[in-house]
Amino acid sequence: MAKEKISTLILLTLAVPALSLAAENSDGPATTAALDEVVVTAARVSESVREVSADVMVIDAEEIAASPARDVGELLTEKGLGSVTRYPGELTSLNIRGFKTAPYGNDLKAHVLVLLNGRRAGTGNLAKIMTGNVERIEVIRGPGAVQYGSAAMGGVINVITRQGSGAPSAAVFSKIGSYGYNESGLLVGGEQSGFDFSGSFSRADMDDYDTGSGDRFHNTGYDHIDHYSVNAGYSFLGRHRIGAIFTRYYGNEIGSPGYLTTNDLDNSKDSANHSMDLIYDGASADKVYSWQVHYFTGKDKDTWFDPTESNASGWDDGVPYSNKTDISGAQAQGSMELGAVRLTAGLDWLDYESTSSADPAETDSENYAAFLLGRMKFMQERLIVDGGLRYDSYDLEVVEPAGRSEDDNNIVASAGVVYLLTDALKLRAHYGEAFIMPGADELAADFYSDFGLHYVGNPDLDPESSKTYEAGINYADNGLSAGLSYFYTRYKDKIESVAAGLEQTWENVGKAEIAGFEGELSWDLGTRFGWSFELRPYVNVTYLDRFEDLDNNTDLKYISDGNASYGIYTNDYQGFSARLNFAYTGEQTIEDWETGTFPAPIKSYGGFTVVDLSISKKILDFQENGSFTLSGDVTNLFDKDYAYVKGYPMPGRMLFVTLTYKY
Repeated sequence: MAKEKISTLILLTLAVPALSLAAENSDGPATTAALDEVVVTAARVSESVREVSADVMVIDAEEIAASPARDVGELLTEKGLGSVTRYPGELTSLNIRGFKTAPYGNDLKAHVLVLLNGRRAGTGNLAKIMTGNVERIEVIRGPGAVQYGSAAMGGVINVITRQGSGAPSAAVFSKIGSYGYNESGLLVGGEQSGFDFSGSFSRADMDDYDTGSGDRFHNTGYDHIDHYSVNAGYSFLGRHRIGAIFTRYYGNEIGSPGYLTTNDLDNSKDSANHSMDLIYDGASADKVYSWQVHYFTGKDKDTWFDPTESNASGWDDGVPYSNKTDISGAQAQGSMELGAVRLTAGLDWLDYESTSSADPAETDSENYAAFLLGRMKFMQERLIVDGGLRYDSYDLEVVEPAGRSEDDNNIVASAGVVYLLTDALKLRAHYGEAFIMPGADELAADFYSDFGLHYVGNPDLDPESSKTYEAGINYADNGLSAGLSYFYTRYKDKIESVAAGLEQTWENVGKAEIAGFEGELSWDLGTRFGWSFELRPYVNVTYLDRFEDLDNNTDLKYISDGNASYGIYTNDYQGFSARLNFAYTGEQTIEDWETGTFPAPIKSYGGFTVVDLSISKKILDFQENGSFTLSGDVTNLFDKDYAYVKGYPMPGRMLFVTLTYKY
């Protein structure tokens, strides 16, 4: 059935050339900017969107600046990509095509992979990645395992930091808002004599908020959140650059309030993520050969505090508990582009050392991988074929308490085709495999917990795996950009814990099918009618027509059947910019643990729309001496009472004002 839908979509798109020919004959200048945009995530090298067979979404610097979002979690919540899991306390994970990021712990076990400048971010908690120094975000919907390995099953989110360019400049800002929100920061950037530099520095604090229904949700504020991001480098000989990137997120005394109905008044957490990257990019004089070497190291840590005086049961001893992952890795790759043929080959190395107070095991996961990606063009570069192959080898060890060491390996492949019917219209089809490696404890555990439970790893576990087929059409001309995709994913070998008496082990137990449509449409009326400013209505829609647990013949839980974002954006109208955004979250089936009963009752939940409004106006311009810009944001404009997780309502209407001086 799914393959028939893909075939039907391809056949329907064959009737579209008449539309593109009519557009080519219309008045006004033609533009195919949406297809000409350069991206790097899908092939690990720079390429035009027109050559990519996967489904790509790019969120550029202009769109990031127009949003009231402070972090990547809030930003992607607005995009209608899929279900969102968002709690008070700076915790956000995103679902793409029925799979989601892992908010805590080792992201090798995630199902959507988050990258920072092309390497693993070390966290799936998107609230830890701030937008201050971000140039763009590339989202590849669908498998990216051939390029990046384990966890890239539902998609890849690549957050790319800004690289300095142009004359050196600086901006300082101060932002105040509802519920005692205060933020101040500095943005710098520029390039001179081969040296480039871009950085952002900010600190924010906030009090407890009220929900849309007017209830005070205690312990939802935080003492402060600091963020630093620096990208600096030196370019030489025209084709070489050595760069360093440093990022740091730290949240202090972030409230952990529990359900509103059982509001905890003093639990909190400290949250941190920091990393350092060293990158060398180079190319031959004729640009036939290019290469990159990338080393990175970092740490992700969360520590929770649960004072005993607030625990009526008295069972908790009040000792802080934590999750910590130390990350090291390296990537080396080279590309050769000879006319219509491009080949990219490389090696990846990754080492994760993870500890958790909640899990008695300290584990070490080491990954070695080799990959080959290729692309060929035919028929005067109208037909483009791509493919890839990746081999991963894992050494997994339970370090403490003394356990076992196991190894595992996996091979995945991908293939795609793009046909350019015209310069503005492309058809594409893609096949991709993906996998989730078993964790070290799942394979190699052999220890007893403090409660006497015996954890026994299963060395016969298979990786979780999926196969995805998709087809789509994209059109871009004269300010109009549109796309439509259909995908079908077959997933199997889900790894779950299984208890037998006092023994705990893991088995491959689950399989599922997920299929649906993704569509987007935007039209810059300013380009169409030759105006001096941008006025762009837009819509993004995701609809899942199948998300079934094949073992139980029931819908998968915590997956919305539909998500959408739509609105209108205007920019640079006499120094004025504005955006009105509607974000719809569809219904999903959940287990209602708020009831406190076991097993938790199954319910339908969701089906709400949240509206945000942002405006910005340059109020003073001193030319060479800088300028002042005043911005205002209203989040949850209509004071909606809503929650992404039942029992954890989000803030009601919030107002923010920002004053920025740029020099």
